[in-house]
Amino acid sequence: MIRFSLHCDQAHEFEGWFRDNADYDTQSKRGFVECPVCGSHKVSKSLMAPAVSTGRKKEKMALAANAEQKKLMAALKEMSKQVRENAENVGDKFAEEARKIHFGETEARGIYGEATPEEARDLIEDGVEFMPLPVFPDDRN
Repeated sequence: MIRFSLHCDQAHEFEGWFRDNADYDTQSKRGFVECPVCGSHKVSKSLMAPAVSTGRKKEKMALAANAEQKKLMAALKEMSKQVRENAENVGDKFAEEARKIHFGETEARGIYGEATPEEARDLIEDGVEFMPLPVFPDDRN
C-alpha cells in the first residue's frame, strides 16, 4: 500500500491509500477518486516528502531505551538491597521457612534465601507467595 497526498481543483487537500501508482491512475481515470470535501473528481497527487528513517532518530531511540534500562536496573538493585537489609537470610532453608510462615507455624517476618526450582514449584502449588530476588554480576564478587 502507498499513501498519496491529494488535492482537488478547489484546493482541498486530503490523503488516499492505493495498492501502487498504477492503481491510483486507474481509479482516477475511471472517476473513482473524489474529494471528500466537495466531491470533485478533478484530483491530482501533491508532492509528498517520503518517510525516511534517519540514523539520528534511531540513535536517539537507542539512547532513550538504554537510559530507561539503566533506570530500571537501578530500581531493581535498590529493591534487592532493601530486602537484603530488612529481611532475614535463611539460606537453603528458604522453602521450609516460607512454608512455616505461610501456614502460621512460626512468626511472620521477611526472609530471603535460596530454593531449588523444584522447591519453588512446590511453594507455588502450596499457595505460598514469594518473589525471586535478582542476582547481579556485582553481587557475585
